[in-house]
Amino acid sequence: MTALRPTLLATCALLVLSACGESAGTRAWLGEVRPLESPAAPGSRYPHLAAGDGQPVMSWLQSLPQGGFALQHARWNDGAWGPAATVTTGDDWFVNWADFPSVVPVGAGVWAAHWLQQKPGGIYSYDVRIAVSADGGTTWSVPMSPHDDGTATEHGFVTLVGAAGGVLAVWLDGRHTGGGHDHAGTGSVAAGAMTLRSAVIAPDGRRLGADEEIDPRVCDCCQTDAALTAEGPIVAYRDRSGREMRDIAVVRLGERRWSEPALVHEDDWKIDACPVNGPAIDAQGRTVAVAWFTAPDVPRVRLAFSQDAGRSFGAPVEVASGAVAGRVDVVLLDRDRAVVTWLQEAADGAEIRAQPFDRNGPAGAPLVIASSSVQRASGFPQMVRAGGGLLFAWTDAGEPAQVRTAYATLR
Repeated sequence: MTALRPTLLATCALLVLSACGESAGTRAWLGEVRPLESPAAPGSRYPHLAAGDGQPVMSWLQSLPQGGFALQHARWNDGAWGPAATVTTGDDWFVNWADFPSVVPVGAGVWAAHWLQQKPGGIYSYDVRIAVSADGGTTWSVPMSPHDDGTATEHGFVTLVGAAGGVLAVWLDGRHTGGGHDHAGTGSVAAGAMTLRSAVIAPDGRRLGADEEIDPRVCDCCQTDAALTAEGPIVAYRDRSGREMRDIAVVRLGERRWSEPALVHEDDWKIDACPVNGPAIDAQGRTVAVAWFTAPDVPRVRLAFSQDAGRSFGAPVEVASGAVAGRVDVVLLDRDRAVVTWLQEAADGAEIRAQPFDRNGPAGAPLVIASSSVQRASGFPQMVRAGGGLLFAWTDAGEPAQVRTAYATLR
């Protein structure tokens, strides 16, 4: 089904949902969702939003007339997007709807960017490539790979965050899989399984020390995400047990090493394949919020809070269930509330919905941000805090595809 552009239908649905929510006793929390002029041209797709130093940055893939793609970005400033700028271009990239590049401000003037470069050996043989900018995205270092295993296997689903005086990169690493895409490793030893690894990269683009294995057996193709707590970085990802339970786990980076993986909640979702539906995480101080998709019985979106920097999480809040496709994002409003976005199936395709929650349940009415679809080409909607409001970005999977954005003020 062709993706639907944000239309009057979406606006009407938004008003209906808002009215229903308020009549049920929930308070208004978001103003009108205002479409923005996108800095991404037709042929763009798969946006990524990063909060940075208070001025959000959006990145995306831009198809080129001569073939190949450009990794582009734009900065949000004074209520509008700045002009598009290009990090790099390539005609040998691995381009995937779920495993998309990013440009992330990680410190004072320091930005990091990543993309995936195909290598000989097969369709699913590709390396992570990272470049660092010390001048806020104006110039970039020579690209490098945070891994040096040299195997013709998958390396992707990257998260970049500031840490240890540089850039912390976390990714899914297939060096033990032998290049197969089904990753049929079995047993607790995790031979043949996808792993979670990390490396620290200096502001000049050099890797500091060796890359490190964090978890020897993880789900094969679900996104990773990370946030900075008052005690350091925390990473969320979909774990994979020897019994094929694929629940969400977190690890925390201390002064010297990573913590042992710990489940956010035991959903006990047993599935013999990757659902391609990773978690989202946000943090303020020692408060952490994780949102995720699961389907132990029916498809569900859940949210859990931690007040001790991710050492433990409370019982999950049920965000939505039934006809949900997941593809979640989360933003903490304060230590008690978080906004979750997800993709909800609808009669004419799908809707990107947003709603605030606290530990007890809904803290505001559900709102429709835009019409979309569940097809892969629509990618993963994005959300980030921008001053007194929220920024949203998604792929309109029409012909041609184009990244769309919107903004709404928090009340």
